[in-house]
Amino acid sequence: MEQHNGYSEELNRELTDTTAQLQEIAVLDTETGDWIIKTTDFAQAESDENSQADATEEADTRISILAEMENRYRLIIHALQKIEQGTYGLCEISGEPIESARLQIDPAARTCIAHKEEGHLLPLP
Repeated sequence: MEQHNGYSEELNRELTDTTAQLQEIAVLDTETGDWIIKTTDFAQAESDENSQADATEEADTRISILAEMENRYRLIIHALQKIEQGTYGLCEISGEPIESARLQIDPAARTCIAHKEEGHLLPLP
């Protein structure tokens, strides 16, 4: 585990940043572990058509951002769990070590370079 301390520190920093960004637009459902978009600051139902359209557009934008950020959040937590389990740095497809250059670019990488294109086939953690 000591060999992955640098990655652990980087992942923990990224987790802190990502969590803070998520908290700006969503709240964590502690029962499911899912992030739910905040809607309290959107225009109310009695607002005019333009305000409602703006609120809908803002909600769509937040949902898109939330999906990306929540995926990253889950990947970071998954990588930290792998460090604890002693499986960090191994390709989840081949079981071979992930190249250090790839981990330096993305410490939450789940696959080696050879299987990078297949990574989207892995179930989300």
